[in-house]
Amino acid sequence: MKKRNLLAGAGALAVLVGVLALVMRPGSDPVAAVQPATATLQPTSNAPAVARLGNQQVDAQELKAVFAALPADSREQLRGNRAALESWLRTRLAEKALIEQADAQGWPQRPDIEQQTRAAAEQIVFRSYLASVSQVPADYPSAEELQQAYDSGKSAWQTPPLYRVSQIFLAVPDQQSLESVRKQAVELSRRAQAAPGEFAALAGQYSQDRDSAKRGGDAGLQPLQQLLPEVRGAVSRLKTGAVADPVQSPAGFHIVKLNEMQPARTATLDELRDRLREALRSQRQEQIAKAYLAGMLNTATLSIDGAALNQVLEEKP
Repeated sequence: MKKRNLLAGAGALAVLVGVLALVMRPGSDPVAAVQPATATLQPTSNAPAVARLGNQQVDAQELKAVFAALPADSREQLRGNRAALESWLRTRLAEKALIEQADAQGWPQRPDIEQQTRAAAEQIVFRSYLASVSQVPADYPSAEELQQAYDSGKSAWQTPPLYRVSQIFLAVPDQQSLESVRKQAVELSRRAQAAPGEFAALAGQYSQDRDSAKRGGDAGLQPLQQLLPEVRGAVSRLKTGAVADPVQSPAGFHIVKLNEMQPARTATLDELRDRLREALRSQRQEQIAKAYLAGMLNTATLSIDGAALNQVLEEKP
């Protein structure tokens, strides 16, 4: 399906990849990783199914767990990106169906799979226990430490110019209708240019991107690079409050209005506080964990049998 909104496809893909990395990476679920494959195929609660594929389903509880695993800003971005969310649902259902097929063939009982399962379980125990013995003090970082980290990395806190754009989108369902849609786009553009204050009403009435049409065409604040390539040039030439001539993308015609432009600036500490605090705590936890492991090596006698090691290295797979 062709894209109707102003955002370039990479944005949706990045959100989806981030979600999959957080939610579907091996070992991310301490319970599911050590249970038989069939355990992942059953509904986890009486929550209603959000999506189904055959006898597989993703229920509301599982989806809520996905959102809970994400940082707040990524969570809100995903909530507003229906295409990426539906892509994840399809991927998750396909995964469950594949697991069902494998389980029916006794795949979990294969010696190599059992070995990998044991190794995965060991890693889960290792990471969980190491996290428990490397807790970061609740009051870290202090206000002074946050300020120091902000000041030392100030060159990295630059935000790009942001553009608040509204659009009226007209789809081109087939080549035969191209010229008629183009004429409609030109007419709507002229009307909006003559009366920019009426743009929201025109978008609500004519735009076929229904999500933004409900907001008078408003697509929100976005960096220029997140807009469709065909739209970027038109937006970059607009003055605030002005409406551009129609631009054509593979999906159809876009009539855009620039509502606001925020210049590049340095993000404030208040804007970065939560993310910076989380980054510093993660860094400190990693330091504590490394020190804990090093301490274990220092408190016990370590011996390496060189002959046995050489024998393993010399053996061919």
